[in-house]
Amino acid sequence: PATCTFKGGLESEKQQYIIHGGKTPNNELSDKIYVMSVVCKNNKKVTFRCTEKDLVGDVPEARYGHSIDVVYSRGKSMGVVFGGRSYIPSAQRITEKWNSVADCLPHVFLVDFEFGCSTSYILPELQDGLSFHVSIARNDTIYILGGHSLANNVRPANLYRVRVDLPLGSPAVNCTVLPRGISVSSAILTQTNNDEFVIVGGYQLENQKRMVCNIISFEDNKIEIREM
Repeated sequence: PATCTFKGGLESEKQQYIIHGGKTPNNELSDKIYVMSVVCKNNKKVTFRCTEKDLVGDVPEARYGHSIDVVYSRGKSMGVVFGGRSYIPSAQRITEKWNSVADCLPHVFLVDFEFGCSTSYILPELQDGLSFHVSIARNDTIYILGGHSLANNVRPANLYRVRVDLPLGSPAVNCTVLPRGISVSSAILTQTNNDEFVIVGGYQLENQKRMVCNIISFEDNKIEIREM
């Protein structure tokens, strides 16, 4: 599934965890979204509470290999779902291709965790469905790097910046294509400090693993990617 951390607001210290989609043990795909939180810590034992969140509106279809992040704007927060793969439509599923998958449409979904509303956005800069990309959320912005396009079997050197503005009215979502992206899929991302992340592993070609790591650093809302 796709996972991320979530605070009720920029001032909140209580942290929750969002879990969306993924494969079930019987090889079906899930469209469910769960909110997990720590209930108590007692004698070194941590107790969690996991609650399923019902969504209305443009509900993201069941998928895996996607990302979910949380953006914060004007004191409000919103979940952002992008990418992934899903089974081909039921009408096209025959015995030989029952488990065949396809890229999800390159729509961006905004999810309001408080009211359980979901809205999809079509951004002209996002033309192809992507899976197993890397996503980084910073304040009101998400950066999408790399990914694998199943339709074309390529790992383009993508770098997109998706900015979400949350005024009193309808949200505003815009996307910018940035230069100097990297070709990577299925990599691990970890944060080393407030303004620095590290990408480890993954694939650059179908049968070629990446043998370099990358440092991603931010300064004055500018992103820099370099090898380490």
